[in-house]
Amino acid sequence: MTRAMKKIILAAILLVGASTAVQAQTKDEDREIVTQMFAYKIGGEEFEGYISRPAKLDGRAPGVLVMHDWTGVGEFVRARAMNLAERGYVAFAIDVYGKGKRAKDSAEAAALAMPFYKDRALLRERCQAALAELVKRDDVDPTRIGAMGFCFGGAAVLELARSGADLRAVVTFHGSLATPNPADAKNVKGRLLILHGSLDPLVPPADVAAFMTEMNAFKIPYRLVAYPGAVHAFTNPDAGSDLSKGAAYNLEVAVAAYREMQRFFELTLTP
Repeated sequence: MTRAMKKIILAAILLVGASTAVQAQTKDEDREIVTQMFAYKIGGEEFEGYISRPAKLDGRAPGVLVMHDWTGVGEFVRARAMNLAERGYVAFAIDVYGKGKRAKDSAEAAALAMPFYKDRALLRERCQAALAELVKRDDVDPTRIGAMGFCFGGAAVLELARSGADLRAVVTFHGSLATPNPADAKNVKGRLLILHGSLDPLVPPADVAAFMTEMNAFKIPYRLVAYPGAVHAFTNPDAGSDLSKGAAYNLEVAVAAYREMQRFFELTLTP
């Protein structure tokens, strides 16, 4: 798949259910958004994400953390944040790795992500710090906060929920469900939406069953959607189309998953 074709497909996804912001500001005044780089610090280290918000707000808006995959914060999650802003949310595409730490290939991505899979306390700390940055904004309603993440980011937002963060809604796209601390499910305060590829070799049936057992034990409200024929990274055009590799893009499933997310956030975060 050529780079040009990937961009066309990405634009098509963003059009689901609404006209899409492909620039920082749209021509439709009602959908005009503002997007900007946002720098913040955690313990003296600098991080850099993106904020996307409606240009005009009537009071405080619900906020959503958008968590990147293992390559780091970039164009993909920035586009997701812009799409959320068009729907009335203040979206923060957060940075877990640190300013300038972005992977060029899978080897670099694994090197960046693995320390956080091994140290869940550090992962939670980075996510909690970003959440604090979002909540303290004067355009955000701190009682209506959600989080969404892709792959590594899916694991991250679940760990944030397990830490007891005040999140009304959490969405994972083909994210890892396993955790070394299953008893922490008792701390989850909001509702969960798990969007999963039924053939995902990186999130096998045993992990799905363990996750369900974990959440059922503490009566945590969740919805798990397993898409037939989908493997890992089904929302990512850069994943290619070869199912045998275990990670592949699926346009139909991606569109269906984004629609699930939109309905879920409308149910949980809007008045």
